[in-house]
Amino acid sequence: MTTEILGVIATYGLTLLLAWPLARYIVKVFKGEKTWSDFMAPMERLFFKISGIDPKEEMTWKEHLKALLTINLVWFVYAFFMLMFQDKLPLNPDGNPGQSADLAFNTAISFLVNCNLQHYSGETGVTYLTQLFVLAFLQFVTAATGIAALIVVFKAFKEKSTTRLGNFWDIFLKTNTRILLPLCIVIALILAFNGAPASFDGKDTVVTMQGDTVNVSRGPAAGFIAIKHLGTNGGGWFGANSCHPLENPNYVTWMTEMVAQVVIPIAMVFALGMFINRRKFAYVIFGVMTIGMIILLVPTMMAEINGNPAIAHMGIQQLTGAMEGKEVRFGPAATGYWSTVTTIISTGSICGFHDSTMPMTGLMELLGMMLNCFYGGCGVGILNYYIFIIIAVFISGLMVGRTPELMGHKLEAREVKIAAIITLLSPFLILAGTALSSWVLAHHPDANWAVKPSAWLNNPGYHGFSEMLYEYTSSNANNGSGFEGLGDGNVFWNVSTGFVLILGRFLPIIGPVAIAGIMASKKYIPESAGTLRTDSLTFGAMTFAVIIVLTALSYFPALALGPIAEYFSLYR
Repeated sequence: MTTEILGVIATYGLTLLLAWPLARYIVKVFKGEKTWSDFMAPMERLFFKISGIDPKEEMTWKEHLKALLTINLVWFVYAFFMLMFQDKLPLNPDGNPGQSADLAFNTAISFLVNCNLQHYSGETGVTYLTQLFVLAFLQFVTAATGIAALIVVFKAFKEKSTTRLGNFWDIFLKTNTRILLPLCIVIALILAFNGAPASFDGKDTVVTMQGDTVNVSRGPAAGFIAIKHLGTNGGGWFGANSCHPLENPNYVTWMTEMVAQVVIPIAMVFALGMFINRRKFAYVIFGVMTIGMIILLVPTMMAEINGNPAIAHMGIQQLTGAMEGKEVRFGPAATGYWSTVTTIISTGSICGFHDSTMPMTGLMELLGMMLNCFYGGCGVGILNYYIFIIIAVFISGLMVGRTPELMGHKLEAREVKIAAIITLLSPFLILAGTALSSWVLAHHPDANWAVKPSAWLNNPGYHGFSEMLYEYTSSNANNGSGFEGLGDGNVFWNVSTGFVLILGRFLPIIGPVAIAGIMASKKYIPESAGTLRTDSLTFGAMTFAVIIVLTALSYFPALALGPIAEYFSLYR
């Protein structure tokens, strides 16, 4: 167990070691300075020439959002029809069928919003063509979309007063060509050399040691797995995700995938301080995020290492901890670290089944997604945190009797209203969705929705409620992981989570970009002795308090009905 814990510490340390130079590189890319990746410039110029886009044309925040939302709509239509008719297209050696309209709707939206909530089983639900040219494609462009939105906020912070905030297409393309693609090539090579498949061959037939004949799915998975983690997407090539021995063959690939999914979110925090020349401000944000992660991580690892108290009460020793749903290759401590990181960062990939984790771990996983701002996904983690900064600045201004200011700009009613709407949106989507599914289950258990509601839950009581709560929480947080005792592959869950996915992704992007754009256009006010310092430990503590209080007020009743009640039930 000590070795597992040391492995976790080493993995996080390696992530920090790589995040700092990556942050410096990201800043150079988006400031237009010379970098080693300038050899990609001719390809970028060719793209802009063919598309007729002028990358030097500056955009307002409204024009940025218009471009972002328009291209995402195009990608949705493309993905929807490709998934429905994949059985009629090439690169389908295993003969997988096309998806139904409701499943294609959910899958297209899910990958479009960087969530990858898979209501199908990876290797049997899609073909090689749609895995690569629809899903992998979306995993690149959605990660780039989140980063591009954040760079707009960076530019708004940096300028004293402006309405011109760079060019969306230029930022978006460079994110793909200069950051995501080169890093993915390195990660994919590490995975491929350690056993992840990278060919276009169909299923292989294997005879096990017991003499059973098994068909093993393969395919060009290494590159898909690389962007799944680097882009904080999380969708697995195989249905078992990173529990699958071909998706995560050994401890080297475990560390690689862990570093990959954390490195950009942390690097973007450091890049913020470098880009706007306020490094202390970034350190405060990083400190709050890291403390938040540790508060979620420690109870998780303790719960998994100590095992199930109900089993211990029976006099059965659990020398290796709570091993239900865990990979023996990795163990409970490493799985606990993965489950914390994958939920706070919105990756949603798994190396152990969340439905089988201890109730305390389930609580921490849910809280990580409900908070959705401790590091967070590519770009959107800081965007979510920015909303809490706005609220913290507003409350602090009221406490000291001054007009709230942030980065030399007055914070007024319009910006606070936008932040309030975004803050209230997540609880509404999660709790309303859970209430709706609970009502349907209670009042229409035999409704004909492909799978009857009475068959949705594989677990009764508190845990069954947690399964439904988790599904909507994961959808709203663009996470994609699940308490997969839930039977979610049906019309009700495909459609209801589909709408939660859309609103939970785009409104929290629109809100922060709008606030940043509005404030950047205001008159700059030089800092004075009475200016609220946002780079102080005091303000960091204030922001942390706002995050915790708002989350507790919003979600405690629902959590008390699910994982908290289940936790106490083990000690009866």
